[in-house]
Order: sequence, then C-alpha cells, then structure tokens
Amino acid sequence: MANTTNFRKAIREAQGQALVGPNVIPNALPFLGGGLVLTALGTYGGLGVLTRNPGLFMTTFWVALIGNLALFFVARSVAEKGNNSTALPLLILYSLLTGYTLSGLVSLALGTQGVGIEGIGLAALGCGVTFIAARSIGSNLSEEDGLALAKTVQIGVIALVVVLIAQLGFALFGVYTPSWLEIAISGIGVVLFVGVSVVDFYILPRTYNDNQYLPAALSMYLTYINLFIFILRLLIAINGRD
Repeated sequence: MANTTNFRKAIREAQGQALVGPNVIPNALPFLGGGLVLTALGTYGGLGVLTRNPGLFMTTFWVALIGNLALFFVARSVAEKGNNSTALPLLILYSLLTGYTLSGLVSLALGTQGVGIEGIGLAALGCGVTFIAARSIGSNLSEEDGLALAKTVQIGVIALVVVLIAQLGFALFGVYTPSWLEIAISGIGVVLFVGVSVVDFYILPRTYNDNQYLPAALSMYLTYINLFIFILRLLIAINGRD
C-alpha cells in the first residue's frame, strides 16, 4: 500500500490542471510491462527459496520487505527529479524485491484448493482486463468527474489502509480475521484499486510531463500489483473458507 501518499500528492497536483503530459502513459507502458515481468521473476525466485529452505526465506523476506519500502521512496524521489538513468536500476531492483515479497501469498494460492495456478492466472487476467477498461474510461473523464472519482477513491484507499493495519495488528496477537470479513476486505480492495486504475488515466497526464514516464510507470505498477494482490486474496478467502 505504499502508493497511498503518492496517490494523495498526485490528486493535489492534478487539480485544475490541463494535460501536461499527453504522451506520458504511452511512454510509461514499456517500463510498466518490464516491471511486472521482473516482479514475476522475483516471485519465481522467492518460491524456489521457500521450497528449498523455508527458514532462509523468512529471514530474507523481512530483509526484502524493508529494502522494498526504502527503495520505493528513494526511487520515486529520483524519478520525479527526472534522473532516469539513476532511477531505472533502482526501479528494476524494486520490482524484483516486490516479487520476492509476494512469494508467500503466491505459495498460499498455489496450495489452496480451487485457486492454484489457474487462480493466479485469473488474477493476472483480471488486471489486464481492468487496464483495458480503465484506459478507455479514465482517458475520457471530464474535469469534474475525474476529481470527484479521485477524491472518492482516495478516501476509500485511506480507509482500507487503516483496516489492513488493524488486521495486521490483530494477527500479531493471534487474532485472525474470520473468512467472511477477509472476503469483504479483499472484495473492497479489488473495487477500490479498479477505481484507482481508472483515476490513473485521468491524473497522470495532468501530473507528469512526457519525460517523467518512470514515476508514472511506478504509480501504475503499484496500482496493478495491489489489484493483483487483492484479487488473489479474494480467491484464497473464498476457496479457503471453512
């Protein structure tokens, strides 16, 4: 959920602005695709470590998670300053580490009856379909509708982050979310990030110029990674319920 702050900042910068980067999204798409491929490779590597040495995986998972969070803020800052040659290697490493941290969730999906590799494929397909629909809808939003949707989704994402933090806190004390509540949280997460994907196509061309394709790609990358996570969580919750 590291894109919450970035999302609020983008909305503020987009208010009342005309397009400043009409081609920023097309310019960002190759880097978005490359980042997602690297994430898949990171996940594959993490699954290999998890299978062969679960103890080592848990240690490296926390290292990767901390490094992932640190890299997000560093890479975003460098990218927004237009230093693409420095930002690109950071974003490559960030994508790989993100994939590694997703290994546990993907392993759980593979081990859940009714999900498996088909469910992972379905989650990826859902992200692809969302992208196609969001591009058509978000690119044609009016100024009024775009800002209204952006603010609504922003409030929803903030609320979702609060719920997820509370859920994590309860889990640390051995209080786990009942299946019906996990289904509700995951379903809401899917809906919200579908909304974010639409908002991206409205906000990004008003926030970044055509040469700022790396921060735009990072913003979209976070949207689709989170959407993938919540679709997968929803499938696991539905098929793994008691």
